Amino acid sequence: MKKRIAILGSTGSIGTQALQVIQAHPDYFEVELLTAQHNAALLIEQAIAFQPNAVVITNEDKYAQVKEALAPHPVKVFAGEAALASSVQMESIDLVLTALVGYSGLTPTLRAIEAGKTIALANKETLVVAGELVTALAKAKGVNIYPVDSEHSAIFQCLVGEFHNPIEKIILTASGGPFRGKKRDELLYVTKAQALKHPNWTMGAKVTIDSASLMNKGLEVIEAKWLFGLRPDQVEVIVHPQSIVHSLIQFQDSSIKAQLGLPDMRLPIQFAMTYPQRLTADFPRFDFAQYPALTFEKPDTETFRNLALAFEALHRGGNMPCVLNAANEMAVDAFLKDKVGFLAMSDVVEQCLAKMDYVASPRYDDYVETDRETRIKALELIH
Repeated sequence: MKKRIAILGSTGSIGTQALQVIQAHPDYFEVELLTAQHNAALLIEQAIAFQPNAVVITNEDKYAQVKEALAPHPVKVFAGEAALASSVQMESIDLVLTALVGYSGLTPTLRAIEAGKTIALANKETLVVAGELVTALAKAKGVNIYPVDSEHSAIFQCLVGEFHNPIEKIILTASGGPFRGKKRDELLYVTKAQALKHPNWTMGAKVTIDSASLMNKGLEVIEAKWLFGLRPDQVEVIVHPQSIVHSLIQFQDSSIKAQLGLPDMRLPIQFAMTYPQRLTADFPRFDFAQYPALTFEKPDTETFRNLALAFEALHRGGNMPCVLNAANEMAVDAFLKDKVGFLAMSDVVEQCLAKMDYVASPRYDDYVETDRETRIKALELIH
């Protein structure tokens, strides 16, 4: 039986690479559902190529365009956020790859878990915003969440065969982004074009900016806490410019395991979709001779304050990681629109964390309200 896949965010960086993996293994996978927010043209192209059962375009203004283009094909077409949330519960879906960007991934991921679907999680913000809620629901429903982020995939791969052994700590590696080694006065006037030039990875604009500011690593710290059931003091970050060692685990006997490979998101995507199997792949192979030196250094959290702010939100708990995420999404959007400077993004996040009401044990409605109120506050700070 082929594994039937739903890809939420199929037109983005992770979604398009997931389709490459599926295309390479036609006997193993079948596309059941594809969704996109705005990119109707690419969604149509993907639907014609892969012939899924259904597609969802969440921007309802694009519905007519998609519907008309796919009329000659046996593909159901739906539109809107509600359609996205309900479509993931289709009985014909085996695994849901959540590759949406930001807060938008929370509700459909929860709906998929409620329906008992296996989750391949590329949307780290789902666990940042509501990690306690998501992991509790997954446990109650007996749903496995397999990480797609390269760092969390590395931790997961290192844990295979070690699930009975307690983790002393995990070490997430960070490339350091395009501004590694620079100080605050050098970052005052950097442009979005400079920030979007990541040295090692090809990613969407939001994730690339987060990587440049180290917020991406901060979000990954929070995600790791929930994925692997850790305390905040069990998660460390180290800068590794070559991006070959994707992350490491230290066990209580002092032994360290690491997962290595060239920077290629198709590997963690494929591993999440095929676990516990490893399918043959034609991905480029790592050659030690090409990398005579692998280096590591401490992150500069004084210059790149977002990482420190993420740790602060994690330690405070409750709805503070939700505040962190919402403020950051607004700040990054403003930076990409040339409304705030690179360093000012951290100011927006820091002030939101200081000013928003703390909720110790949030429920779903509390997360929704926290996200809404934080975005209003962040907008005030930006303008």
